[in-house]
Amino acid sequence: MRENIKVKPLRFRLLAERFAITSLDPKTDVPEWALRPATLASITRTPEELSIVCPGSHVPPEVKSDAGWLCLKLEGPFPFSMTGVLASFINPLSSNRIPIFAIATFDTDYVLIKQEFWHAARGALESAGHTMLA
Repeated sequence: MRENIKVKPLRFRLLAERFAITSLDPKTDVPEWALRPATLASITRTPEELSIVCPGSHVPPEVKSDAGWLCLKLEGPFPFSMTGVLASFINPLSSNRIPIFAIATFDTDYVLIKQEFWHAARGALESAGHTMLA
């Protein structure tokens, strides 16, 4: 049985790099550029695609990608028993029609937003009680 823990306002920080989201053929080997050191890189393979999130500067121009994403790191770790963490963070963004791309790791969550939505996103998150760290 999952423990239901009430989620308090979250703390988050803006990562310095700008990110790109790519989509490759699912049979493709993970390219070298996706493995370069970065503050965040995520590689996910499904039967339909090989999806890579990494700094935009790592992605070659010939690769299909969507660039210009900012990344917000939620300050974890969050126990697996804690429910609603990501929902409490993205609901204010959704309510303000701000599109997101979310990534979960063992310890925390990352939420990517397009650069042009940054000011609206920050205002929505702070109005919801979340705190941005330096």
